Amino acid sequence: MAVSISVVLLLLILAVVFMRNGGLRFSHAMVCVLLGFVLANTSVAPTIHNGISSTAHIVGGVRP
Repeated sequence: MAVSISVVLLLLILAVVFMRNGGLRFSHAMVCVLLGFVLANTSVAPTIHNGISSTAHIVGGVRP
């Protein structure tokens, strides 16, 4: 568990640095993909999934 938390933090920091830099290259995108796969294997994955699902439900219900 301690190893996966440090990997998640490292990949999250790298993804934030790459996004703030403004130049998202293929290697940067791969870091973001790896972050997603690592986050999917953590205990926070259901919370992220529920948050994204409820946000999509709210946005889908908005009528202009």
